[in-house]
Amino acid sequence: MTSQTTIDTPGPGGKLPGTPSGRPPATGLRGHQWFTLITVAVGVMMVALDGTIVAIANPAIAEDLGATFAEVQWITNAYFLALAVSLITAGKLGDRFGHRQTFLIGVVGFAAASGAIGLSDSIALVVTFRVFQGLFGALLMPAALGLLRATFPAEKLNMAIGIWGMVIGASTAGGPILGGVLVEHVNWQSVFFINVPVGVLALVLGAMILLDHRAENAPRSFDLLGIALLSGAMFCLVWALIKAPTWGWGDGKTWAFILGSALLFAGFAFWETKVKEPLIPLGLFRSVALSAGVVLMVLMAIAFMGGLFFVTFYLQNVHGMSPIDAGLHLLPLTGMMIVGSPLAGVLITKLGPRIPLAGGMAATAIAMYGMSTLEKDTGSGVMSLWFALLGLGLAPVMVGATEVIVGNAPIELSGVAGGLQQAAMQIGGSLGTAVLGAVMASKVDSDLAPNWTAAGLPELTPAQLDQASEAVQVGVAPVAEGTPAEIAAKITGVAHDTFISGMSLASLVAAGVAVVAVFVALLTKRGENAEAGAGVGHI
Repeated sequence: MTSQTTIDTPGPGGKLPGTPSGRPPATGLRGHQWFTLITVAVGVMMVALDGTIVAIANPAIAEDLGATFAEVQWITNAYFLALAVSLITAGKLGDRFGHRQTFLIGVVGFAAASGAIGLSDSIALVVTFRVFQGLFGALLMPAALGLLRATFPAEKLNMAIGIWGMVIGASTAGGPILGGVLVEHVNWQSVFFINVPVGVLALVLGAMILLDHRAENAPRSFDLLGIALLSGAMFCLVWALIKAPTWGWGDGKTWAFILGSALLFAGFAFWETKVKEPLIPLGLFRSVALSAGVVLMVLMAIAFMGGLFFVTFYLQNVHGMSPIDAGLHLLPLTGMMIVGSPLAGVLITKLGPRIPLAGGMAATAIAMYGMSTLEKDTGSGVMSLWFALLGLGLAPVMVGATEVIVGNAPIELSGVAGGLQQAAMQIGGSLGTAVLGAVMASKVDSDLAPNWTAAGLPELTPAQLDQASEAVQVGVAPVAEGTPAEIAAKITGVAHDTFISGMSLASLVAAGVAVVAVFVALLTKRGENAEAGAGVGHI
């Protein structure tokens, strides 16, 4: 089905504003709604999976390539930085040249970069090709949403985005399980090689099925200065968040990049009011619902990604689980997202987004509060309860916030809207990890020394205390080789108790963020009439 709008009055040349220009209708496989959804889901699965699967492979990569801890961090940081900086510009490319083309280029580039990483024999090459993965992933993600928006009518869009969100959630949560299996039973290269056949499948399906949709009034020029200003602002912000744990939040370098980001964002906003065809028409944000959707996506990602970051350390380092076991313990979260996402799509279609989104964030807040009560001897049943509630709460938010953002934007800006949605999630995840990481570090720093002394352990020098604090922040007991068993047991007990106190406080902060998001969710509305205006001034 084509993306015909509900407008009755033809625009210039007798064509309806906001509709595909001169494109053939869907026939057979080409342009079929549900086959289109399957195709974009296969492509998006690669990008979502890569966000978590690689973390499991990092220790093996470090050992094989002789990389330092700082170098291994850049395997993740380089990918995230390239993805976050490029998303909105990539969405604009899709709006200009067609989402089918940008999706297929993204698929080919992502799969090729993945294969190149598997063949790399140095950490420098791995990091370089991770940058290319991020750039091509940025082309792919907004294009997928643009294709769904153009293919599905309003009454089916929520269901389509629900299944799309289900794929992302399942891929993200399933990454550690698959990564653990591949690293333990094959090698670290297989974590990247697996993207090659998936990419080939997505390319073949895309060439056969995807129909190119281009709006009549899609932008025809590029706001090069706007791209430069926005990319610079995003880079400075994400760079500050990545480096803050190393530099410290009070360090001048951290605040220099944050200030630079603020100035570049201000310059971007000013320029966008002057240029004829802006990168992001600021009139988009006159839609309260769209703006609320963007803020909601940021808050959701802070609570989810920031809170879940510590859970993996809790399972592996406190409970002593293998990566595979830890991934299996997160299956209730994955399962509820798989079940809940399409159900949330149906619910949002019937009730509108406000009640499901507010209810979802309320469930997320309760789940994060429950996770703040976890102890070092908490059983699998209690953990599963909170993980399942978290997945059930996240499902309507992943679906609804995405539909609110994309659905409240004109169809000719669906790629930019998709880029906004993904950028909001990436920035929120980075903020969550950075801010909740700072909360964790502060709590550990304040509790470790008194807990250490109370256990009757030998006093540590300031340098030893700092080193021990870094280990405890990820749940590792700083037990030196040759330490007597009785002393080692005391150190382990202190380390785990201190880590759990930090995780508890970070989870409570995440719960507070989710409570704020409940009220933001009440400002949203469905986007079924977004196409009624040909420009953003009609939003």
